[in-house]
Amino acid sequence: FHFPSPETPTKTMRIVNACLVALISTRSSLAFAFAGATPQSTAGRAFSVRCGSTTMAATDVASTADAVKFDDVSESYKELLGKLNTITQLDRCQSVMGYDQQVFMPKNGETAAQRGQQMSALSGVVHNMKTDKALLSLIEKAEADLAAHGGDFKDEARLLAMERKDFLKNERIPTELASRASAHQAKAQQSWQVARAASDFSAFESDLAECYSIATEMAECKRDPDGDMYSTMLDEFETSMPKQRIDELFEEIKESLVPLIAKVLESENKPDKSCLTGAFPTDKQAEIANKLVKAIGYDADFGRIDVSTHPFTSSSSTKDVRITSRFTDGTWREGIIATLHEGGHAIYEQNHPSSPYQIDSALSLGAHESQSLFWERHVSLSKAFWRYATPMMKETFGDGFDYSPEEVYGAVNAVNPSFIRVEADELTYPLHVILRYQIESDIVAGDLNVKDIPQRWNTDMKRLLGVDVENDAQGCLQDMHWSALAIGYFPTYLIGAATAAQLEHFCRADFPNFDALVEKGEFSPLREWLTEKVHKHGSRYESLDAMLEAELGEKLNPKYFIKYLTSKYSDLYGLE
Repeated sequence: FHFPSPETPTKTMRIVNACLVALISTRSSLAFAFAGATPQSTAGRAFSVRCGSTTMAATDVASTADAVKFDDVSESYKELLGKLNTITQLDRCQSVMGYDQQVFMPKNGETAAQRGQQMSALSGVVHNMKTDKALLSLIEKAEADLAAHGGDFKDEARLLAMERKDFLKNERIPTELASRASAHQAKAQQSWQVARAASDFSAFESDLAECYSIATEMAECKRDPDGDMYSTMLDEFETSMPKQRIDELFEEIKESLVPLIAKVLESENKPDKSCLTGAFPTDKQAEIANKLVKAIGYDADFGRIDVSTHPFTSSSSTKDVRITSRFTDGTWREGIIATLHEGGHAIYEQNHPSSPYQIDSALSLGAHESQSLFWERHVSLSKAFWRYATPMMKETFGDGFDYSPEEVYGAVNAVNPSFIRVEADELTYPLHVILRYQIESDIVAGDLNVKDIPQRWNTDMKRLLGVDVENDAQGCLQDMHWSALAIGYFPTYLIGAATAAQLEHFCRADFPNFDALVEKGEFSPLREWLTEKVHKHGSRYESLDAMLEAELGEKLNPKYFIKYLTSKYSDLYGLE
């Protein structure tokens, strides 16, 4: 799902069905945003439920000194777990159906229509279960039992709090609004495709305005009386990370990167990219990619590696986590790096605690993105990695790949400002995200009209990246997110990138031989460190900030991301 940036032109499609369900029904799973077009929610952290096997599951936790389990003393909690388990298993069925649709299913309209009916029927059943009043009654009774019993049942209290929050948010969405949102999403995606093909924003303008109107209406239903509208939208994708916090993070990043990018572009010391193209058949690319993703820790015995139009990761349990990639004959970078990126998502999924409950699934989209970007950027785009991987490339591609590790490293990290976000390099990519974040937040605040998006977009691209946007297809029509009502999604890409850099900093502090480990292909210590700091906690923390503060000693701090990019590209481009 990845180009040189935190995703490939592929990740967008996973957003299509997932995001809307997330907005309507929060108890599904985050997996979908990384998991292709499996129609599940992005905010409930049960997605295709991203769980693992490192810590004890919610039902296995013996929280008190005498090893009493809460479901032994609360029949309501025990019954609740049973219902939640059923919901999760049905969500997982949707994940498998979605994977089949994207990878194996016959490619014709009639088959797709039948699959749509199947998935719609299953989604309806799941939604009814998630909004059943009996579920809230069990939550309330279990909470009363918890208060009466006492004891140190932290996991159980966290699970109940999550389920209450999700139920109440789901309950606030009127059936009429949910139906209207679903119908308009389908209409908007079609008009977006037509407008993009014609490079004509006016053909999408009215439907996009309605997308924002519906998304705002849904957020209004969900938000607390004193809550910020855009922060409510953000919470669907990055829990407990309000707009004010993101404003602070992104402003610091922007102020540092704009002058750095200018210096890089002015440098005459530009890497040679000739090693990226040549006689590189797709079967050989796939062979290398599969070796590398298994080397970093993806366990293919509990998954699959397939080829699809759009690379993605799909999890139906910790024991079935699948990834796909795509390869282009004659150019190898996209396919190999995309596979490693998806491998990072999959490793996160395989190392969650193995239970069917939200507490044992991904914390947020930013947390998930941080895991894919840790492996993509801080490992596979490093000098040490190409000292490890270049001999493998030479062996597989033969005499046509006569390049040094240093040459390969320079080529895969070359900076070239692009119109298109998913084709951007890692240095300029953050500004693509910030541009979208500022536009959508201004629309929600009433400070920008939808009709003025093209002009604002083109002005900001020139100001931030020095790029003159020539048409709407290269500009404001390139992303599918808004047509899927995924307003508040874009910031998670940059949150994930900054988190990955912070994790790398502290990982290097614990492993001063970080580069030596990578160069020798000894990735297990790094993977185990990530499991200890991130994977095993699932959603036990209330936010990404809370997890980082507890595990690393400080909240998300953009200085590590800025330092990483400044150091790397100053060295690569010979800046003073």
